[in-house]
Amino acid sequence: MKNNSGRLSLRKRLGLEIALKIRNNLRELHPLRQLFWECTLQCNLACKHCGSDCRKMSEQKDMSAADFLQVVDSITPHVNPNEVNIIITGGEPLMRDDLEEVGMALYRKGYPWGIVSNGLYLTRERLDSLMAAGLHAVTISLDGFAEEHNWLRGNPDSYEKALEAIKMLVHEPELTWDVVTCVNRKNYSYLEELKAYLYTIGVRNWRIFTIFPVGRAANHPEFQLTDEEFTGVLEFIKKVRKEGRVHLSYGCEGFLGKYESEVRDHFYSCNAGISVASVLADGSISSCPSIRSNFHQGNIYEDDFMEVWEKRFQVFRNREWARKGECADCSFFRYCEGNGMHLHNDNGDLLFCHQKRIVEL
Repeated sequence: MKNNSGRLSLRKRLGLEIALKIRNNLRELHPLRQLFWECTLQCNLACKHCGSDCRKMSEQKDMSAADFLQVVDSITPHVNPNEVNIIITGGEPLMRDDLEEVGMALYRKGYPWGIVSNGLYLTRERLDSLMAAGLHAVTISLDGFAEEHNWLRGNPDSYEKALEAIKMLVHEPELTWDVVTCVNRKNYSYLEELKAYLYTIGVRNWRIFTIFPVGRAANHPEFQLTDEEFTGVLEFIKKVRKEGRVHLSYGCEGFLGKYESEVRDHFYSCNAGISVASVLADGSISSCPSIRSNFHQGNIYEDDFMEVWEKRFQVFRNREWARKGECADCSFFRYCEGNGMHLHNDNGDLLFCHQKRIVEL
């Protein structure tokens, strides 16, 4: 199939130019808007596509609640807490029994907070407990119907538990929540059926990601969609958004050429290190949790978080270094800036380009 990714309308190019100006202003101000806390590397599943290669018994000891809250206290004088979303991730955050303690402390300080979970441990009792501690947002992973989801997640109960979690959330209108699906070659063919089912059970916010080759996923090249399938995913999202029944969007990764602004609510921008930061399980200060360790900027046990945020992170805020290899002469580099930071290997080389995978169907 012919690659048709280089054709952009004048209107789209104007939109991209406006988005670039906004991003440049954001880059200069770099206001902290999202803070991820990788609260554990322990997980109750062994997902074949896990980017973190998490395990039930991780060698990395969990960071104490006190240590993380000390970081939050150091940040608070420099931000408006209401404008900083704290997202607790892992591993599986529900492996910890002190999330309520952390959540209540965040709530009292004025921070909206949420969790990203596989749903396996999200019982009615636990959800009530978390909501009493100020839980604001939840993301649940569902990667297809039972056979495909359980295969990918490595647990025969994972599908039913994820469904139970979703059905509980449907009845909690005060929560912001969504479902995330990782599309691969096993579930690609029935996205339409999955959409219809999610709608019938009450899902109105859905995000789709494609699997990128890091962690365990690097050992499974069969997870990677063909160019035709990848383009088909974008066409599917575009169609569902026009239908207006389910708010579907493609994940934050990747410049998408002619599909920009049509499969997401905004033009592409990798805000890692610009408005997004992370505190990882070992104390590392990074941007989004998927970034490789050679891009880490400090450690909370050695550095002051806000000093690191203000004085380092230049590799994220000036990405001219990424203008090499296949990006060197690309006419879209000014908008793309070398794609998502998590899609670079330890040498800074790009693992793959999204817009080059777009073909004419």
